[in-house]
Amino acid sequence: MAIMGKGRLEAFSDGVLAIIITIMVLELKVPHGATSEALMPLLPKFLSYILSFVYVGIYWNNHHHLLQASSKVTGSILWANLHLLFWLSLMPVATGWMGENHAAPLPSAVYGGVLFAAAIAYAILQQRITAAEGNSSALRHALGSDWKGKLSPIVYLAGIGLTWVSPYIAQALYTGVALLWLVPDRRIEHTIFEGR
Repeated sequence: MAIMGKGRLEAFSDGVLAIIITIMVLELKVPHGATSEALMPLLPKFLSYILSFVYVGIYWNNHHHLLQASSKVTGSILWANLHLLFWLSLMPVATGWMGENHAAPLPSAVYGGVLFAAAIAYAILQQRITAAEGNSSALRHALGSDWKGKLSPIVYLAGIGLTWVSPYIAQALYTGVALLWLVPDRRIEHTIFEGR
């Protein structure tokens, strides 16, 4: 029985993420008019697109490092990866809905729900990869306590709850988590790649 290499899994995932970004940008419509006033209605959609683009980029970057640090792909890793891609594939819909209804609570809560589910799915993928690598693996050591990974879902849940107070508070929390992850997470690079 042939075992799938991690290169094929990474290439498939990269393709799906590229399609997700393409779908999101296609939701941005050309302004009707050549004035700055014609751009104003597009601003909420554009800001939602920027936030989602950053999130997909963060997942792409961390997913790449995670797979580069792994040595094998198991069936449970394949399913965990598909689980993550499922939630990320909902990002264009959640982005478009929140962008069109930026002041409404439900679209902002749904957006937070997609972020929460993707964070949980990534944690599951990370757990399946570290389990396949073994308890003494360099990857498990590199991930450490993963405080950003544990904090993010809590902030998403807070945002979902606070969206009923103000969608802008929720969106600020979602942006805050993205900014937290924009700071490069070099745990894997330092522990594994620099040792090679």
